[in-house]
Amino acid sequence: MTPPAPHRPAARRAVPGGADAAYTTIAAALAAAEPGDTVFVTPGVHRERLRLDRDVTLRAAGGPEDPAGPVDSADPVDPDGAAPGVVLAAPGAGPGPDAERDAPVLEVSPGVRADLAGITVRGSVGDRPAVVLSGGSCTWTGGGVTDGRLDVLGDAAATLRGLTLRGAHLAGMLLRTTGTVRLDGCLLAGITGTGLVAGGDTALEVTGTTVRAVTGSALRIRERARLTLSGSLVEAPGRSGLLVEDSAAVDAVDSRLRDCGAEAVRVLGSSPLSVNEAQGPKSDPDGDLYEQAHPGRDGGVRVSGCELTGAGADALSVTGTGQTELRDCALRDCAGSGAAVGGSARLRLAAARIVRTGGTALAVRDTAELVAADTDVRDAGANGVLATDDAAVRLTGCSVTGTRYSAVHVGDGATAVVDALRVARSPEHGVHAVASASLELSDTRITGCGMSGLDLAGDVRARVAGLEVAHCHRGVTVSGPRGEAELTDCRVSDVERAAVALGPGEVRLEGARLLRAGTAALVVGEDARPVVADVEIRDAAGSGIVVAAGSRPRLRDVRVTAAGKNGLVVEPGGGGTFEDVDIVAPGYPAVYVGAGAAPELRRFRVRDAEEDLNADPKAAPVTEDCVSLRVANAVWPRPGGVPARRGAEVPAGTGGTEDTAAADGNRGADHDGKADGTGEDEAESLESLLAELDRLIGLEGVKHDVASLVKLMRMVQRREAAGLAAPPLSRHLVFAGNPGTGKTTVARLYGRILTAVGLLERGHLVEADRSALVGEYVGHTGPKTQRVFQEAMGGVLFIDEAYSLAPAGGGGGNDFAQEAIATLVKLMEDHRDAVVVIVAGYPNEMEHFIDSNPGLASRFNRTLLFEDYSTPELVRIVEQHASTHQYHLTDNARGMLHAYFGHMPRDGRFGNGRSARQVFQAMTERQAYRVAEIELPTEDDLVTLCALDVPEPDVPAALPAAGSTAR
Repeated sequence: MTPPAPHRPAARRAVPGGADAAYTTIAAALAAAEPGDTVFVTPGVHRERLRLDRDVTLRAAGGPEDPAGPVDSADPVDPDGAAPGVVLAAPGAGPGPDAERDAPVLEVSPGVRADLAGITVRGSVGDRPAVVLSGGSCTWTGGGVTDGRLDVLGDAAATLRGLTLRGAHLAGMLLRTTGTVRLDGCLLAGITGTGLVAGGDTALEVTGTTVRAVTGSALRIRERARLTLSGSLVEAPGRSGLLVEDSAAVDAVDSRLRDCGAEAVRVLGSSPLSVNEAQGPKSDPDGDLYEQAHPGRDGGVRVSGCELTGAGADALSVTGTGQTELRDCALRDCAGSGAAVGGSARLRLAAARIVRTGGTALAVRDTAELVAADTDVRDAGANGVLATDDAAVRLTGCSVTGTRYSAVHVGDGATAVVDALRVARSPEHGVHAVASASLELSDTRITGCGMSGLDLAGDVRARVAGLEVAHCHRGVTVSGPRGEAELTDCRVSDVERAAVALGPGEVRLEGARLLRAGTAALVVGEDARPVVADVEIRDAAGSGIVVAAGSRPRLRDVRVTAAGKNGLVVEPGGGGTFEDVDIVAPGYPAVYVGAGAAPELRRFRVRDAEEDLNADPKAAPVTEDCVSLRVANAVWPRPGGVPARRGAEVPAGTGGTEDTAAADGNRGADHDGKADGTGEDEAESLESLLAELDRLIGLEGVKHDVASLVKLMRMVQRREAAGLAAPPLSRHLVFAGNPGTGKTTVARLYGRILTAVGLLERGHLVEADRSALVGEYVGHTGPKTQRVFQEAMGGVLFIDEAYSLAPAGGGGGNDFAQEAIATLVKLMEDHRDAVVVIVAGYPNEMEHFIDSNPGLASRFNRTLLFEDYSTPELVRIVEQHASTHQYHLTDNARGMLHAYFGHMPRDGRFGNGRSARQVFQAMTERQAYRVAEIELPTEDDLVTLCALDVPEPDVPAALPAAGSTAR
């Protein structure tokens, strides 16, 4: 018997209403087709429902593969507006049952291999499937689906190229298959609902595809589905760009997700990241933040080389059990966080760029974990990094620049391990750890912060090594009665206030350099017991070290050079052990010991000072092996046992009243042998105080205002003595002016003047700012403000930068500033005759501050304006510093200084008197380098500052030439 000849694929043609040789319906052509045949369909609308139950190719007629050649140009088109081509549409409404009307227009049966080209399928009901691929394999090129969904189910596999899917409801595509679905160069648009939903065990590969203008999420991957996304665009979905749930996995590469209504990428759950992908940076070699599951299988959500821009919420949100990795991605211009991690989720970032976020750039909460390496955060609308609850964060080689709140905030029970971090431009703290958080910080540089570079509060446990802080308001602040802090190899320079302030708790500071602090360099707060060793302090504007009442530090191997005030101040009631301390060239006595203080001073070496030790009669210092060299009024002998020139006994005693030290070391830290307004043996005369005020350089308007106030106060006193009614008199003042204009100096004098007039009991000055008044948690602010106010009883409370309690535009930060203002107003009312309050800051900001609270406006009705120093006044300030430190200026040097200050920009960096002091310091350094080149310098060489020593200006200027006649 002869076997049948093998079937040769044939071409069949469906031409509605056509010639006898053609089939008038597609269904008829398919019914006649053998497996492997091709059916060519003429362009037009074909209202049929088709089920492909055999291997077949379905193509638009007239293409390059059509043996009949091109179709006549008069081919019909879709009367409903579709583009010319083959449109397979659902039959019109008829008497059939609803199930028939809702049935798919095109279905591919299981086991069938179908090939479609140039076919568009239009459904009749948007929320029902127009096309169902229920099994087999389908390749579809060109055309698409409108007004209905495309479903891929069962074990179907599909390759879709250049398709357009529009007009569906609920979802444009539903994939729930064990096969692989590929989308290449497709468009999903105009869908009311989700663009694409993939579930089950679907393996989805999307390349060069665009999803835009869908009202729900663009891509939803759930259950055990896996998505590979590359070179694609997701634009303007109503909700998330990519939504991942359950145990799904995603690998997205070189794609853009922009202008999403909610998150660009939202991960509610995922399969675990594989171990190789989940390992942390070099500081986490074991990758123990992630679990291993499905060995050899890539899991989790991996996004690389992608852009997530313009999200209406977080750019990336990972919660639940999601595990996500981003590499070399840009997250920009989102309304929420750049990346938010919660639940038990895990997130790893590498080489990410997070720019212009509406909220915190990186937020981690619950028990979530974040590992970030080489990630750059810029211009965050809140914190740069925020870790709360029991979250864990590891940062390596990251940078945070330009945040609205603290650059890095670690709170509650969170843990942070930070290495090689760079922080710049934060109006609050650089790194802020509070509550019971744990922090490990190493090799970190922090600059340009409006508060502390590093602030440790509450019960924080911190280990800090290799920290550098520069150009911040404060350097390092440690507080909290039960905290633990270990700081090693730290450098703090050019801060406006204290370089390091240490509070109670278990604190150790070792190996530090504190340079050019704006007030005191090292402050030991009340009741503190820190251990301090191997510290160098240079050029502090205030005292080198200030020890507050009740403190007992252990300090050794410390060198203090060129402090503007005392080298060491032990406030009344203070104590501690101080060993192997060098103090060189202090502005005031090298060591001052207040009443009731009993420090142990061992092996002190004092050089180039006016006085080595000045102690209150009620102080009880213990000294051992202390020596002085080139000290005008010395108590201690010179090296080698040579007796002191003064031969006076060191006053000793016990008892006395306590007086707490300032939080930043500027209060009670400038002892020059007098009590500085804290209770001298002989009252100061009003005339001598007014003369001291008059000797201040510049400030003519301020001097006139203070003199007028004094006259008014004396007149009030005379009226009261005569039994006449006294006019209302508010002693509280607003000091408005730029930095460095003498506000603190005048405030201190004002308190002494009020004491001389008889309106204050003591007249001492207590300095405070936002951090001294505002607490970290509910119930903390009121007592904190009351405590500072109580310290000022009988004197002046000076609040610097008071406008920070009520910043312009609202949003005072994540603190309790308004509570501090309300508490302050009430205390001023309750103690109206016992305390004078002076608030200070920039003129415009202070006007807003006073207007922010009616209670403030009624109590501060007089403002003293501190104008910037003129060029001649700045030169006089430099001359005053020179005279104090035994230098003299040549005439040419004065001329160069006039030119230098005349060309100095008077912008936000201009520091008035501070700028003059910095110029003087620069001149002494340049002079030192110059004189070092002279083999045998004369005494005149050592004390002369010439034109060559004036630093170059920051801007080009026609300054006088500094030639050989500069001396």
